[in-house]
Amino acid sequence: MRIVVTGATGNIGSVVVQRLRAEGTHELVGLARRPPHGPDGRGVDWRPVDLSTEACRDALAEAFTGADAVVHLAWGFQPSHDLAYLARLGIGGTRRVLRAVAETRVPHLVHMSSVGAYSPKQDDRPVDESWPTDGVPSSRYSRHKSAAEHLLDRYEASGTGTLVTRLRPGIVGRRAAGSSLLRYGVPALVPARALGLVPVLPMDRGLSIPMVHTDDVAEAIAAVLHRRAAGPFNLAADTPVTAAVIADALGARLVHVPSAVVRAVMSAAWHARLQQVDTGWLDMGFALPTLDTTRARTELDWAPTKDGPDVLAEVVGGMREAASGRTPVLRPRTVPGALGDAILHGPVAVRRRP
Repeated sequence: MRIVVTGATGNIGSVVVQRLRAEGTHELVGLARRPPHGPDGRGVDWRPVDLSTEACRDALAEAFTGADAVVHLAWGFQPSHDLAYLARLGIGGTRRVLRAVAETRVPHLVHMSSVGAYSPKQDDRPVDESWPTDGVPSSRYSRHKSAAEHLLDRYEASGTGTLVTRLRPGIVGRRAAGSSLLRYGVPALVPARALGLVPVLPMDRGLSIPMVHTDDVAEAIAAVLHRRAAGPFNLAADTPVTAAVIADALGARLVHVPSAVVRAVMSAAWHARLQQVDTGWLDMGFALPTLDTTRARTELDWAPTKDGPDVLAEVVGGMREAASGRTPVLRPRTVPGALGDAILHGPVAVRRRP
């Protein structure tokens, strides 16, 4: 198959490309704002594409022509203070991909949605793929994922004939994403090893988040492509990650603090530019439903190979060691490097993209 992957250098995209390349039977086209160079780029037709701008239209049309499938993974998480950019990339980028898929008549589109697209839970019972995808209103990420889902709704209703698959994983993690997570979520002055020195975790004990390993998500994508499976699929490990599990992974003592208090402190720190994670992520964490993965297990013959707490432990270990991958997105993170980037380009939360 000729398969085009957007966001092919990110946490999920780099593993998907590796997984599909290992089969040795596909013609792979990788789209990324910063394609990799050298031996790590072998076996893939890499093309620079910025989905946040209309200038990508011709490049998308050229890349998608003759494709058997497009796997749309590109998304943005920072700068958190530039909501317009994140909307241009997430919502606008999805709209541009859909237009190019229609224009080039790609027969299969696989879209990476998220548990974040779901409306808030009503109780602790797992929800299947029929749960509403109207998002969590106070979470920018959730609102954008929900908006992308509604774009897909309208696209399918238009009768283009494209087979559309939507994957809705929990929070996706692996060790090699450690450096990128440090850049996204930890101030530049804080060294990676500081994560091993956290004595207490002030957090509401009611927090519960579905997680899944990146490798397991890549397996689901491969299964979807081979089986041409349509519709939405929840992906999550069996055991969700709770506040107690997070404290254990950090080697810290959990101190119960009501979510409203945590939110107020987090909001003040974000507005003061002391840290780059906005409160929408906290709101979403407390609103996320538990995922019923029955459909993926039965129709894709899929099952997670790592449990939620194990995924979190791997992620935290990767952050402590500033683990990295071989793509620009997953590059190593150091305090001197992070400070240099802040001086040259501004803090991550407000940084303009080159």
